[in-house]
Amino acid sequence: MSRIKNAFNGKKAFIGFVTAGDPSLAKTEEFVLEMEKAGASLIELGIPFSDPVAEGPVIQDANIRSLSAGCTTDKIFEMVKSLRTKTEIPLVFLAYANTLYRYGYERFCDKSNEAGIDGFIIPDMPFEEKYELSGIAAAHGIDLISLIAPTSEQRIQMIAKEATGFIYVVSSMGVTGVRDKIKTDVASIVEVIRGVTDVPVAVGFGINTREQVEEYTKIADGAIIGSAIVKIIEKYGENAGEYIYNYVSEITQNIKNN
Repeated sequence: MSRIKNAFNGKKAFIGFVTAGDPSLAKTEEFVLEMEKAGASLIELGIPFSDPVAEGPVIQDANIRSLSAGCTTDKIFEMVKSLRTKTEIPLVFLAYANTLYRYGYERFCDKSNEAGIDGFIIPDMPFEEKYELSGIAAAHGIDLISLIAPTSEQRIQMIAKEATGFIYVVSSMGVTGVRDKIKTDVASIVEVIRGVTDVPVAVGFGINTREQVEEYTKIADGAIIGSAIVKIIEKYGENAGEYIYNYVSEITQNIKNN
């Protein structure tokens, strides 16, 4: 069983996100291990990019902090290799298409596989343009995670039928960030997906409270939190580890009791 499949095996998954290199790669490694210790099932690692179009101000600022600290893709690969000596938690890169294109798809997939990455999320790569990358990624044992936003039933079915790893359902339109209320009919989207595939479904974009996680893990197989964790790092910097642990523990305890 792949690490991603195992993350959803018989349980609801909590997926945490951090921007690699914010405030340093050593701290990113520490924060991943703290989230795992607190009950996270899978971690998204954001590769910093100068123009992260899907991100709100919180994650944009994290990208700037990381890049200003000298973070590079090659250094992230080395950090992931180090992490893999300490944990088997599934690790997924969230990266922008230009990062992979400039690196070279074959080379990027080769380095990702060597480091121990399980999947890619590419928020600015349209479904119709994924095939060159998805074939190379699959040959390296890496899942290209599909994002499904509120759209037509036919398009949801089309994307879901080809999904691997897990499906990332975008709970609200716009950029990432913390939201008090999410108005998208996620249950209907998940129902359409369930009609064509048994690939696990996780809901993200704007989720930050226990109540939201409880709501969405009743509907789907997992919930994704990014901006709320990055805000903790923004506030506490190098000392964020224990605060991340406490926050994730509270969320995952809620999932266990759900």
